[in-house]
Amino acid sequence: MSQSIYDTTHVVKDWASFKYQLSQMILPVMVLALQTTAQISRYMRASVLDNLNQDYVRTARAKGLKEGVVVMIHVLRNSMIPVITVIALGVPSIFGGAIITENVFGVNGIGQLLITALFANDIPMVMTITFIFAIMIVSFNLIADVLYGVLDPRIRYD
Repeated sequence: MSQSIYDTTHVVKDWASFKYQLSQMILPVMVLALQTTAQISRYMRASVLDNLNQDYVRTARAKGLKEGVVVMIHVLRNSMIPVITVIALGVPSIFGGAIITENVFGVNGIGQLLITALFANDIPMVMTITFIFAIMIVSFNLIADVLYGVLDPRIRYD
């Protein structure tokens, strides 16, 4: 059996064991977070640059609002709408990516459970985990739809 990077038997009792826990979590967390973070930043940047030249931003500047207020209140709020979509679709994909990441780093989790169930031909467990992933996708899309209405007053759900 190969040596795993992640020690699943480690118990956090004091500050030293907490630091060890953090150090062994760095690689798995980076693998899961970097791609999604880069994608969110790219969409946010493009959306902000697109909204900076809109008429309502020029109007806010013409009213004499400070640049920080214009960017933080007017531009950022309207720029969040496409980013919310990316986040809503990205969170379930993080859990999907965890299936492979947990196996590579030897972390016990839902991904490891799914792979174990697949190799053991435990069809009810595979169906349950797949159903959990489906519920997460639907839930995050619902949350995104509700946030659209909160961020953009033109969107109303009657």
